Amino acid sequence: MNMYLAFILFILLVEYVLTLIVEVLNVKHASPTLPEEFAGVYDAGKYSESQNYLKDTTRFSLIRETVVTLVTVSFILAGGFNLVDQFARRLVHGPIPTGLIFSGILTLVSYLLGLPFSVYRTFVIEAKYGFNKTTVKTFVSDIIKSLLLGGLIGSILMTGIIWFFLRAGSFAWAYCWLAVMAFQLFLAFIAPVVILPLFNKFIPLEEGELKTAIETYARSQRFALRGIFKMDASRRSTKSNAFFVGFGRFRRIALFDTLIQKHTTSELVSVLAHEIGHYKKKHFIKALALSFITTGLMFFVLQFFLNNQKLFDAFRMQYISIYGSIVFFSFLYSPINMILAILHNIMSRHHEYEADAFTISTYQQPEAFISALKKLSVANFSNLTPHPLKVFLDYTHPPVLKRIEAIREKKTDV
Repeated sequence: MNMYLAFILFILLVEYVLTLIVEVLNVKHASPTLPEEFAGVYDAGKYSESQNYLKDTTRFSLIRETVVTLVTVSFILAGGFNLVDQFARRLVHGPIPTGLIFSGILTLVSYLLGLPFSVYRTFVIEAKYGFNKTTVKTFVSDIIKSLLLGGLIGSILMTGIIWFFLRAGSFAWAYCWLAVMAFQLFLAFIAPVVILPLFNKFIPLEEGELKTAIETYARSQRFALRGIFKMDASRRSTKSNAFFVGFGRFRRIALFDTLIQKHTTSELVSVLAHEIGHYKKKHFIKALALSFITTGLMFFVLQFFLNNQKLFDAFRMQYISIYGSIVFFSFLYSPINMILAILHNIMSRHHEYEADAFTISTYQQPEAFISALKKLSVANFSNLTPHPLKVFLDYTHPPVLKRIEAIREKKTDV
């Protein structure tokens, strides 16, 4: 058997088995007894419902993972990539147009494969537990916008990468690296004012107690607010959240309207303080720096697998191409990508603790922040007792009980 094919199939199998083990362990680790910290916040019936939600979503994700893995393996062994390449070559000529058609078809096939699962998750599971507010019209509109936007962004990136590898010689990987990072930075700047409004309405927070409290806190931290917005998240779900996005004069703080409905002013200011904490601690810069390094590593390794005949033989390809090399390399790079994702999650969880500590030291209302975290967990049916392996591999945030414990320890120092 081709060594590349054997390695890729082995990686797909290992990833599938690992996912299966982790998810099963996670469900079994969930405590059937409500943690004492949440007494009075969760009632027994609601907590039991959250446990059922965890079981249903886990079972569903494992079914989806099984189908995707089987289809991927079958597609590889049946020479599906070569059929797509042949079709693309009959439609257009030239490496860039052919590469765009090739990658576009693969992306569309992948999207269509996941679409039935997305429909079921949204309109069956989320609806069953009272979360879904998405209408069919909104769902279809989101699909169309996502495909058009993803197609545009993906086409720009793929065109640039293919062009550099065709024209820039031995340093093509470095040019690709810098170009991709510049484009990602550009998207980060314009996302708040161009991309996000395509999917949600961002309404400036009205005058009142909440806005006054937020502005007072922001001034105390010498944080120049560029805009506080209420996002119409309730169009799609009852779940709550808040986020900080963008840079410079384009940055925005967005509060879900569902969040505002369920929390007190002090709770909302503490949530906002957490987001400002990320900015003050330069977490966005650190995350960008990590992305810069990992993207460079990816392109550096990629150059060694361009136009590799044995790699193309593994996928039963008739012709060698730059765009094919990029797609097939993603399979080989998967283990490295998983390790890098774990490192990113470790850093992200550390940043969450730092932002929590910033909130307590600057806003000095720890009980309000703890109350906010509890309400968010209940509103979103968060798993209060995830398995440590699940946290290590997948969690960008520490489990809520760990965060509360750290806040209470910090509280004694304030």
